[in-house]
This record gives sequence, C-alpha cells and structure tokens, in this order.
Amino acid sequence: MAKARKVKEIRLLMLDKVGLLSEVTTAIAKAKVNINAICAYAMENHAFFMLTTSSHARAKKALTPLGFGIEEKDVIQVEVPNKPGELQKVAKRIANAGVDIEYMYATTGGGKATCVFKTADDQKAMKVIRK
Repeated sequence: MAKARKVKEIRLLMLDKVGLLSEVTTAIAKAKVNINAICAYAMENHAFFMLTTSSHARAKKALTPLGFGIEEKDVIQVEVPNKPGELQKVAKRIANAGVDIEYMYATTGGGKATCVFKTADDQKAMKVIRK
C-alpha cells in the first residue's frame, strides 16, 4: 500500500514578519537540502513552520544561525500515489485502528504525495499503514 517511515520534523517558531518563508527556504536551499513536506502559517503575530527534509541534520544546522526557536519531533512520513482516494485509505486505516491523528500536512506533485502525520500512537499507526 503506502510507504511509511518515522522521520524527524523540524518545527520553527518566531515572530511573524514579511519574508520569513523566503528566509527559511533560502537557508535550506543553500545547504542543498530538499524539503519533502512543509506547513507554514502565521497566527497572532507569530509564524509557525513544520517541515521534513532530505537531510534533517543539514537543515537544522542551516536554520540554527537564523536564531529561530527550533524543535524536533518524531512524525510519520507516508508516500502514496498522487491519485484520488489514496489519503482516504491511509486515514481509514489509522481510524480503524483507533488512533487519533493530532495533525497532518502534505506535499503533492507528479506521481506521488508525501504526507506527514503526528498521531497519538505513531508506532501503531505505522503498523496499520504498512499493511
């Protein structure tokens, strides 16, 4: 079905300002790191970024000098074909296992979608996704 693996998510928190997305992506690009999936938003004068990359260590090293608050979290990264119903299949397996999804985001393009999940029980979720 789907390819699922545990990866490190980088989480950034900073005061919101114009150009933050450019600043973050410039640092990552200069480190020659690919962004696999990203979620970025602003709320109440703060900016929040959650992302997975091709090299967690290099991305973190590139972002550290920018002075942002950086956190790391284990998440599940799932690759599925980029076609109707594939996310539904993954979500249904997780739901049927009784596992709560805390959040998810994704990047799609070409023939595949990369989905990132944080659940109440990542180990159990990965097991049912891989079935």
